[in-house]
Amino acid sequence: MTDLPANITAVAHQIDAEARRRRFGHQGGVVWLTGLSGSGKSTIGVALEAHLFAAGMNAVLLDGDNLRHGLTSDLGFSPDDRRENLRRVGEVAALFAKSGAIVITALISPYSEDRARARKAANGQFIEVYVAADLDTCKARDPKGPYAKAISGEISEFTGVSAPYEVPTAPDLRIDTTITDLDACVAAIATEAKVRFIGDMSA
Repeated sequence: MTDLPANITAVAHQIDAEARRRRFGHQGGVVWLTGLSGSGKSTIGVALEAHLFAAGMNAVLLDGDNLRHGLTSDLGFSPDDRRENLRRVGEVAALFAKSGAIVITALISPYSEDRARARKAANGQFIEVYVAADLDTCKARDPKGPYAKAISGEISEFTGVSAPYEVPTAPDLRIDTTITDLDACVAAIATEAKVRFIGDMSA
């Protein structure tokens, strides 16, 4: 990261994290869904956002495909562009979390170093969820058609076909979508989020 110019000074907020916790009934934090394309990240993210919102929580979903229409529309899929994509999303997610929101991100995020950077940006208020599904299952699902295009050569640098995916070695939660249905996936993540971000509100 480059050094900031000398004339850049951070602005102090009048509303601190504790005030936001009291207002929303929970701390802000990031639920980071990572896994291969087709593993179920977006499906889980959409359902989890609705579940937490229905439970009265301030939840927002940042989906990787949606963000590439705006925030990261200038980036491709080279290793450097992927790193910059995840750096931006990690910083935005951290800003939302600091505002008191529970942020759900759904991105392949193939590199462990980038996921660690996102965790650091969130100042530890971070749940890494590995959405697991084997490559053959993901290829068979192929909900948006990229595997067929990657295999035919139409898409280069595609994770799982022509680019690597570094499987999380110690995720906070592992969800296997080949054996667990959507409701159970959402329930498991929501339970973890409530434990981590609500905790004891009497403190």
